[in-house]
Amino acid sequence: MSEELKQRTKDFSLRVMKVVGSLPDNMLGRTIGNQLIRSGTSVGANCRAAYCGRSKAEFIAKLGIVLEEADESAFWLELIMEGKLLPEERILSLYQETKELVAIFTASIKTLKSKK
Repeated sequence: MSEELKQRTKDFSLRVMKVVGSLPDNMLGRTIGNQLIRSGTSVGANCRAAYCGRSKAEFIAKLGIVLEEADESAFWLELIMEGKLLPEERILSLYQETKELVAIFTASIKTLKSKK
């Protein structure tokens, strides 16, 4: 995994923060926003933590968390779009980035596991 990927996941977390900040200030917006901010910022934090892993197994485990959190973020973004909390065009590029990150981390984990 590269410094570029660490930066990409940090940028993803920052973009999530902006989206959450623009959600409606009502119970629905706050509830989904709280979920999305947790999962979306966890992507970047756990990607960074993976680099501190003391073993290959720990590295793979941390990447598994990144994958889970990215996939959860995709779910919350889908709810925002389908629930019409924000215009789809406001969310679509972030949603696409989420799907790309899921694909990257899925492939990385598979590759690392196959090298055991």
